Amino acid sequence: MARALQLAALGMNTTSPNPRVGCVIVRNGTVITEGWHEKAGGPHAEAAALAKVGAGETADAIAYVTLEPCSHHGRTPPCADALIAAGVARVVCAMQDPNPLVAGRGLARLQAAGIEVACGLLENEAQELNIGFISRMTRGRPWVRLKVATSLDGKTALANGRSQWITGADARRDVHAWRARSCAMLTGIGTVKDDNPRLNVRDVQTTRQPLRVVVDSRLEISPDAAILENGNCLIAAAVNQPDKSVQLQASGADVIVLPNAQGKVDLPGLMLALGQRGINEVMVEAGFKLNGSLLREGCVDELLLYQAPMLLGDAARGMADIGELVELAQAQRLTVMERRPVGADFFLRARFT
Repeated sequence: MARALQLAALGMNTTSPNPRVGCVIVRNGTVITEGWHEKAGGPHAEAAALAKVGAGETADAIAYVTLEPCSHHGRTPPCADALIAAGVARVVCAMQDPNPLVAGRGLARLQAAGIEVACGLLENEAQELNIGFISRMTRGRPWVRLKVATSLDGKTALANGRSQWITGADARRDVHAWRARSCAMLTGIGTVKDDNPRLNVRDVQTTRQPLRVVVDSRLEISPDAAILENGNCLIAAAVNQPDKSVQLQASGADVIVLPNAQGKVDLPGLMLALGQRGINEVMVEAGFKLNGSLLREGCVDELLLYQAPMLLGDAARGMADIGELVELAQAQRLTVMERRPVGADFFLRARFT
């Protein structure tokens, strides 16, 4: 199963909106074939593994799969049926599929065919690998990571807005690895105006660029903004401006209007809209105000913090506008999941509890 998880991780940047899945098939204690799901529309892990062996070679074998084999017809046939036809004697999966179209039906189909099944081996590791897919299937919204680069005193930019570069080249390459696995990058109109970012993947190899999402309540974005290059961009507004929307659509962007009661973009509604578009994982690279709004409205699941050994002082901009707290009990608590040095900087990944 550990090997199957390694194989599944090979699809880290390519399987969206599908889950990352690996499969290892063993017969008489020897691995006879293995496979992984490379991209949506391509063979699933079980089919990829079975395609490498001939008829009869998998009779009485054990299949180790990181996710319950599917039982429904999508763009590919059911993997449960493929394993039944291959004559395997036992299927061990790391976790049940959270997709309501499967959700135990794949295991039930295997059992009905006389195949022994087991579920739960290295389940935590499998869940971490597909945390965004699980979030979308169970909550209807993606898993959201908020990335922040700060000084030691928690500042993200000078008072005049300058922030390039607080962290070093190694940290920036690490950020691009997180971008590559994300289905969408999200920022605000303030960051677009100040920095004119592209928010694409450049420093690591990838065959897929994430969707770029801009929160722009008043639809102020310029059609010449760098983030609109090559299309694949979504603008979330709070006002309906048909002429501007047509202009942006000509630049390759989609526009959705999601106002809340305050005339701003409905951020929880935006997360649901992204879930409906098949977005599993979102990475936020935004400024003080939008970071604060996302945190206050419960839209952030995880913090990616890159901290540089420098001090910027009290006048510099902070991480997020979350308002004044008068009691420590009001603080948002996090659980640290990972700590490591990145070049001269320090990386911390923490999850909201």
